Amino acid sequence: MIQSMTGYGKALVQLPSKKITVEIKSLNSKGLDLNTRVPSSYREKELVMRDKLAKSLTRGKVDFNLYVEVTGEETTTQLNETVVKQYMKQLRSVVDGEEVELLKMAMRMPDTLKTEREEIDEEEFNIILTAIDEALVNINNYRSDEGKVLENDFIMRSKNIAALLEDVIEIDPQRIEGVKERLRKAVSDLKETVDENRFEQELVYYLEKYDITEEKVRLKNHLNYFNESIQSKDSNGKKLGFITQEIGREINTIGSKANFAAMQQLVVQMKDELEKIKEQALNVL
Repeated sequence: MIQSMTGYGKALVQLPSKKITVEIKSLNSKGLDLNTRVPSSYREKELVMRDKLAKSLTRGKVDFNLYVEVTGEETTTQLNETVVKQYMKQLRSVVDGEEVELLKMAMRMPDTLKTEREEIDEEEFNIILTAIDEALVNINNYRSDEGKVLENDFIMRSKNIAALLEDVIEIDPQRIEGVKERLRKAVSDLKETVDENRFEQELVYYLEKYDITEEKVRLKNHLNYFNESIQSKDSNGKKLGFITQEIGREINTIGSKANFAAMQQLVVQMKDELEKIKEQALNVL
């Protein structure tokens, strides 16, 4: 079963004086690109949170946000009275104004507020870790649901390629007969008498260059392997990418050997289906 790298997970925790929100978003990426935004008071615990995220989300461009909203009377920001009074004193010497207006002007100045560093409460941080676990469950469920959509699309398109391959197999005798006729006509136009045995030998040699038997067999095998891989437990995007490269190689070879308009049209359709598979495979975990 495959998982998408696209996902979203969220968890909320309401404490007596705080509301904590954990939000995780992910998009596709070659590796794990983890970006975190946490309040400065939790900065010392950032590595612990990053480690937890990295273990659960192995690939993707991941954005992690931790929001802490104070809902009670608790606050670590205090008015710096000494600084404010000094600003107001200096303002009085420059302008005339009411005390309220001077206070408003002073509060716009630097360093009028001071924030005392709050020590992290371990019990509170454990609650945050639990919230992160919940958000990770949600984003992984989201990724699994997206993976099912991708899997259905992969199965449909691989079936389309297999059906087009059957059409190629069906018209292959017609193609070979057409090649033979063109060669016989070319010899006839030369108005030359040829040794039939020698002609047949040359014809066999010529047709071998256009034979696509091996490509048809390998393409079938690659398609089967692709379908097995998307349903296996160890399915991953990189592996699927390698298999699609092999599928593309066989389709391209069939196209280069075709020398037959009807078959080349089928090859174009196969390439179109494969390109859509490749685009979607980039989003597989």
